Amino acid sequence: MEPWPPADDDALTAELSAALREAGPVPEDYLAAAWAAFAWRNVAAEIALAELVFDSACDAEPAGLTRSAGSARTLSFHSGAVVLEIEVTEAGIVGQLSPPEGGRVSAQTAAGTYDEAPVDEVGFFSLGVPPPGPVRLRAQANGYAVATTWVSLR
Repeated sequence: MEPWPPADDDALTAELSAALREAGPVPEDYLAAAWAAFAWRNVAAEIALAELVFDSACDAEPAGLTRSAGSARTLSFHSGAVVLEIEVTEAGIVGQLSPPEGGRVSAQTAAGTYDEAPVDEVGFFSLGVPPPGPVRLRAQANGYAVATTWVSLR
């Protein structure tokens, strides 16, 4: 067994070159996700980014009572005073936008918008079942516009 990394720069360059040649082409879904991320490089100038602060799939349950148990996944996104909370089930996405200003919410993939819905006067909305892969939600209300970070919901 030879030591790693090779002591000789030429041997290291040859090994790295061989690894790159063997990798093959980049899968199409990776390219689509990369282009979608690149398109968002200047999003801060147009819209606030809502960061994921809670995900029931990987975070411990929050303190206090929960309203239901089961297979629903809950996520919470925050951007300053704006909070976007969703529950993902087999039937789709239900959520609430706070502060409740009315408006619209759209769900997007790397390929574009897959569903859009109005937000009622108390901030509730409902969207269809998310497709596999990264999804982001974009909300526009009278006083603000936010977009969530990309997250796989299924």
